[in-house]
Amino acid sequence: MPDISGEKMTDAEVKAGLTALPDWNEVGGELQRTFQFTDFVGAMGFVNRVADAAEAACHHPDILIRYNKVTLTLSTHDAGGITAKDFDLASTANGFAD
Repeated sequence: MPDISGEKMTDAEVKAGLTALPDWNEVGGELQRTFQFTDFVGAMGFVNRVADAAEAACHHPDILIRYNKVTLTLSTHDAGGITAKDFDLASTANGFAD
């Protein structure tokens, strides 16, 4: 991944980054993963932790909640694609789901 987190990554960099996040996919120029929890309360607890981390990083994902499933979609709009910021937040979200 590039050292400057705000720069759009190349396709090769994105592919390499995804090897470290096997549950994530590149979909239409964005990173995406669906997390599943035992119930709605677990899903909402996860969303709240992601929201706190996103706010602290000033980097906000698209979040889709369907009962016990949460889909996060990450891209850096001002860079026009996927950046290291997206990989950082994806890794953080993975930690909250464990």
